[in-house]
Amino acid sequence: MLPSLIGPTGEQGAEPAPGAASGARLRALFAAPGRTKVLRMAAHRAVMGAGVCAIGAIGVMFVKPELTDHLKAMSPFAAKTTMQASAPAAPATVPAPTGIVVAQKKPDVAAKPAVAEPATAPVAAAAAHAEHVAKLSVVDQKDAAPREQKWVTNWLSKRYRVAGDATNMLVSATYNTAREVKIDPLLVLAVMAIESGFNPFAESPVGAQGLMQVMSKVHHDKFQHLGGVKAALNPVANIKVGATILKEYVSRGGSIESGLKMYVGAAAFENDAGYGYKVLAEYKRLKDVANGKNVPVTTTSAPPPATVVAKTPPKPVAPVADDKVDVLTQADRHDLRNQEADQEGIVAAL
Repeated sequence: MLPSLIGPTGEQGAEPAPGAASGARLRALFAAPGRTKVLRMAAHRAVMGAGVCAIGAIGVMFVKPELTDHLKAMSPFAAKTTMQASAPAAPATVPAPTGIVVAQKKPDVAAKPAVAEPATAPVAAAAAHAEHVAKLSVVDQKDAAPREQKWVTNWLSKRYRVAGDATNMLVSATYNTAREVKIDPLLVLAVMAIESGFNPFAESPVGAQGLMQVMSKVHHDKFQHLGGVKAALNPVANIKVGATILKEYVSRGGSIESGLKMYVGAAAFENDAGYGYKVLAEYKRLKDVANGKNVPVTTTSAPPPATVVAKTPPKPVAPVADDKVDVLTQADRHDLRNQEADQEGIVAAL
C-alpha cells in the first residue's frame, strides 16, 4: 500500500542503459539454439581461407622472388629506411681490388658519336669481378646476400652431390672470407669446384691439399696463425689461405686469367691446359645462379679453345746418294774378276 502511494521507486522506474541492452541482445543472440555452431564454422572457414591465401602468396614469392622486392618497395617502412640510408652526404666508396682495372665511363664532352670498341676478355672478366665485389659491399647487401647464398648453396649441393648443410657451411665461410679479403666469393667457389669438387680432404700427388688445393709446404707461413700446416685440411682455414693466395695472384697478374694461371702453377708455360677456361665457365654459371637465373645442374662444357702453335715449315731433305748401285756394281765387278781368275787357273792347270 505504501509503495503505491509514494510512487515507483528508483529501481523500478529506471530505464535500462544502452550498454546493458546491447549486452542483453548479444547474450540472446549467442543463447539461441544452433547459433554458436554457425559462428564457429564461419570463424573456422575464415581462418582456413586466410591460411590458403598465405600459402599461395609464399609459393608465388618463391617462384618469383622479385615480387618480394616490389612489396618491400611499396611498404612505408622501406621508404623510411631508404631515406635514412641515403642521409649521409658522402657516399661510401668501395675500393676496387688492387691490380684489377675497371673501365669507367667518361662524360661525353664534345658530344661526338661514341664508337663501341670490343672489350678484351681479361678486362671484361676483371670488370665483372670488381662489380660483383662492389655489389656485395653496398647498403642492400643484408637483403641480397642471404637470398644469393641460398640459391648458390642449393645449386652447388645438387651439382656436386654434397649434403645441403655441409654446402651451406662452405658457402657461408667463403662469403665471410671473401668479404675480408675483398674478392668475389663466386670466383673462390669456382676455383674450389674445379680444384677439389668440394672435397675438404682432397690431396693431389704433388702435395696440394684441401678444398682450394693449397700447397701447404710452399705457403706454410700463411697457416701459422691458423694452427700450422696441419690446418690445411680444415675447410675454413683452407678457404682463407686459398682466397688470400688467389687475391695476391690476381693483383700481381693484373687480370683473373693471369691470376688463375699463376694459381695452377703454369705461369712459366704458354698455356694452363684449359684450367682457366674451366674456372671462368664455372664462375659464369655461378653468377647466373646468384642473379636468379635457372641454370641446369648438369652442363656439358665445351672444350677449351685450342692453343695455336706456330710451326716452322720442314726443311727440304737432301737426296741421298744412290750408293746401292755403286755397291752392287762393285760386287758385280768383283764377281767377274773372281770368275776370270778361276777361268785362268783352270786353263793353266790344263
